[in-house]
Amino acid sequence: MLDNFDKLNLQMRILIATAISLLFFIPYSYFFAPVKEAPLKESTSMERAEQQAAPQTSSSPKEGQVSSVAMAETSPSKDIIATVQGSHFRLEIDSLGRIAQVYLKDAKFLKEQKELPLLAPLSSLRPLEVRFSDATTNKEAFAKSYYSDRDLVEIRNTPETLTLTQELEGFKLTKKLTFYPDGNYDLEVETSGSQKRFFLSPGARPIAESDKFAFNGVVLKESGGTIHTTEDGDAKKDEIFEGARFVASVDRYYTTLFFVKEPQGLRVVISKNAEKNPEPFVEALDHLKLSGYIGAKDFRLLESIYPSLTDVVEYGFITFFAKPLFLLLDWLYKFCGNWGWAIVLLTLVVRIILFPLTYKGMVSMQKLKDIAPKMKEIQEKYKGDPQKLQVHMMELYKKHGANPMGGCLPLLLQMPIFFAIYRVLYNAIELKGADWILWINDLSVMDPYFILPILMGASMFLQQHLTPTTFTDPMQEKVFKFLPLIFTFFFVTFPSGLVLYWFVSNVFSIAQQLFINKTLEAKKRAAAAKPSGLSD
Repeated sequence: MLDNFDKLNLQMRILIATAISLLFFIPYSYFFAPVKEAPLKESTSMERAEQQAAPQTSSSPKEGQVSSVAMAETSPSKDIIATVQGSHFRLEIDSLGRIAQVYLKDAKFLKEQKELPLLAPLSSLRPLEVRFSDATTNKEAFAKSYYSDRDLVEIRNTPETLTLTQELEGFKLTKKLTFYPDGNYDLEVETSGSQKRFFLSPGARPIAESDKFAFNGVVLKESGGTIHTTEDGDAKKDEIFEGARFVASVDRYYTTLFFVKEPQGLRVVISKNAEKNPEPFVEALDHLKLSGYIGAKDFRLLESIYPSLTDVVEYGFITFFAKPLFLLLDWLYKFCGNWGWAIVLLTLVVRIILFPLTYKGMVSMQKLKDIAPKMKEIQEKYKGDPQKLQVHMMELYKKHGANPMGGCLPLLLQMPIFFAIYRVLYNAIELKGADWILWINDLSVMDPYFILPILMGASMFLQQHLTPTTFTDPMQEKVFKFLPLIFTFFFVTFPSGLVLYWFVSNVFSIAQQLFINKTLEAKKRAAAAKPSGLSD
């Protein structure tokens, strides 16, 4: 079998490598993702949270020896003392002055006709949770309840303010919250009566869409603009960041975050809990002013709140390429008014941009097909002498203007685009609940009837039959024929929007191939009809 593989031409090797890479990329995340440990028992989590003081930070701007308060889970939510009602959300505040739960009310977020809860229940770290530097104060803070100046806040078109107060030994802690209609808020925290160092958290990440294929964890923008990420299960040590622009706990679609517009930024401590998940805190002495947001990672909404927050939408190592693609997709959506047709138009734009290279690649593949019989003769003649085989093959390529790499280049160029579009379409909350045509009523989920994956596989099969091939070994042909079936199999669970892109891309490729085949045939007929005595 290894001998047969050695006979594969370069183009076929790259095609196989690409297919294997795609096949590995998705299943690996699903089957080999780190298994999260079971949460600590609720009965012990409250005791530990009350006893554990906040992180003891060092003077290092990046990393410090932090006593990991997150190793002890937080106290379960107690009684609800205030409710904040907006047209898009409902928010509950518990007796420990924390946001106990957030519900999204827009139609596309409803789950079984009920409002979508974003936060994990009971013992997870809650937004607005405060911890202190000493264990005694920390224990008291988890034992005494806050009181609120309002039990119901209704937000219509203007901001509304809510004040939470906690009386502790020797000082008073006050949280003044101003809520806005879009779900963002301003927060001022102050200790009066005694100087106290405290740590305030935006909370653990939402759990509404904890997808293994998406990034789940903490995203932070450093003072210099660098994006720092810590994924769930990968928090190895506690870290400190000076001058951070924002810190966000995120899942695939949702986030809870803190940010500031002032140049001094935030002093952020990212700690780790028992499951090695990151848990963020903002450190302050006596007084702290910042802004926050809890809700969907909607690009335009985040941009309207504060432009820097668009970096919360994380695409991984390919962000530099994926973000412009999303902006193009968003512009196309504004143009046509439908996300499905915007994906179709995006695919068309990509195919047009790649057409010059695609054309050269397809012409090169046709030339290789034309000289395939001569290639086989040379391989048979010099099969015992690899050096002579290579020399004569290169002479043949040069004589006929064929390039063995010519057919590979378009494929190689398309793969980074595919991975970028995969990230864009997979993480776009904008596609949630977005319909296209007929049976496709949500581009963010898999096709319920598997029609698009089957059409994609069929289009790939047709494309194969139209594309010139230069098989010199039966193994190549067998592998090539099975690729549409393999791709169809693992595209079945992909979001409809992503499968739509790949299907439409195949359709445009088929149209391009038909055009090129027709053009080349016309050139061949013209060359055959030319009198042999004439020359150019």
